Amino acid sequence: MKRFYDDVTLQETSGGWQVVLDDRAVKTQGATPQIAPTQALAEALAAEWKRQGETIDGRSFPLRDLTDFTLDRVATAADDTVGKTLAFARTDTLCYRADPGTALSRQQNALWEPLLTDFEGRENIALIRVASIVHTEQPEASIDALRSRLETFSAFTLAGVFTLASLSASMCIAMAALEDGADAEMLWNAANLEEDSQAELWGRDAEAEAAREEKRAAFLKANEFLELLGR
Repeated sequence: MKRFYDDVTLQETSGGWQVVLDDRAVKTQGATPQIAPTQALAEALAAEWKRQGETIDGRSFPLRDLTDFTLDRVATAADDTVGKTLAFARTDTLCYRADPGTALSRQQNALWEPLLTDFEGRENIALIRVASIVHTEQPEASIDALRSRLETFSAFTLAGVFTLASLSASMCIAMAALEDGADAEMLWNAANLEEDSQAELWGRDAEAEAAREEKRAAFLKANEFLELLGR
């Protein structure tokens, strides 16, 4: 698509800030007014439009896509998003460990256990660890506590957490991204510990590496989304 606007500005409106292209306020793909709750997010959305050249690259709007997802999908079906996010607590990657005594098990204990222990402490829950790939039910009391926590989130925060959980297969990692000073690269590496360990043993495949890098970029962008919201 050819660029169809010259100026990119912001206007403050009820509920936040909105990007304006020439004299047209931006809407979501679902035709909802695209109102960002923080000026920082609105400025980042505006920057995506400003970076476009003569031809608009639809793949270069990750923050717009997350914002549209929030307003068109999450805001209208929060209960559904909460349920989908909780699925990643029920099967959290960090709870499934390699056989004790193996090199991978030692790596998991060193990197995963502090993250999981901190998560349990912050949320006042307990999760079961197993040395198996067989699904293990987590305590319903813990799931209920996490549900109550997610229900306090704004649609924007919930969208960011769900996105991170889906990319990492871990609600623990997604929730850790909400903490002040969260290290997104460390969290991404933790989520991919097993995959990276296998790659070191058997070698890296170019196609798999490209897919991994695409997911990494999406993970880091979702973390940036939360930062722009003020976490």
